[in-house]
Amino acid sequence: MNEHQYEHFRRSQKEEQYPEENCCENPQVEALEGDNVCVNCGMVHGRDMVNLERRAYTSEEVQNRRQTAPRWREFGPRTTIPSAKKEDKMSAERKTLFSRLSKIQNSLVSSIERNFWEAKPKLKMLTSMLNIPNFIEETAWKIYSEVAKKKLTMGRSIKGFIAASLYAAIRVHEYPRILDEVCKPLMISRHKVIQSLGLILKEILPELGLKYHPITAEKLIYRLGSDLNIPILLQKKAHDALVNASKHGLPRIGKDPRGFAAASIYIAARNTKHQKTQVQIAEKAGITEVTLRSRKKEIKEYFNKK
Repeated sequence: MNEHQYEHFRRSQKEEQYPEENCCENPQVEALEGDNVCVNCGMVHGRDMVNLERRAYTSEEVQNRRQTAPRWREFGPRTTIPSAKKEDKMSAERKTLFSRLSKIQNSLVSSIERNFWEAKPKLKMLTSMLNIPNFIEETAWKIYSEVAKKKLTMGRSIKGFIAASLYAAIRVHEYPRILDEVCKPLMISRHKVIQSLGLILKEILPELGLKYHPITAEKLIYRLGSDLNIPILLQKKAHDALVNASKHGLPRIGKDPRGFAAASIYIAARNTKHQKTQVQIAEKAGITEVTLRSRKKEIKEYFNKK
């Protein structure tokens, strides 16, 4: 956009603006959602167009229009010096210089920073795929930072510790996610994550003052009910049925909580217009139909006891 077009656009935008005489006695105009709005009375003064700033040519214009550039990462240097490639059109002296500068920079970067450069994108990708809230992601990164500082990742998988750190943060905040959901996006075995999780529970969480809360069937009932579009009243009914059966001695130690959650949902939704088949519930819960029927019989047996 040349200078003439820019001035014409600005003039047309200025003509569209509302008269300021209709504003309040103490106007305070701010840019909100693309418009210049008075926050005191709500009067719209015009549009706030983005990316239409004029270029700066003098030192004074540069200083007035300078914007602070955000850091693109939280650790390490912002600029990396790559080694010169063969196809680069440089003289031999310049290629030698860049290769030497690259080696010097790599020697100044610590091993923990290189670890973070690999781990941070993986954690970002995992939390994005699972729709994990930001506060849980921050806790997971805090846990992994301590893992890296203690050098627990030496000789072990970084992906395994990333998944274990995120699952530990999920359990700290009692978020309804299971271990298989964390392992699947990273395509890592459950066994590796459990090994890493054991080290985190033993050495990291006590130092950070965080408490690990095992996942319970009561939490999974609402998660599973939401996935199956079961009304909240039926979810509450399923929750009460499971709590009642547990009070009367329902044995739950060593058994998958997904089975109890699925069976409770099946019992509560049965003979209603929101009834689901055993195949639908078992598939959503990630269990077999045999497990669902077994847990249903146990809940019914102890629910009827007095």
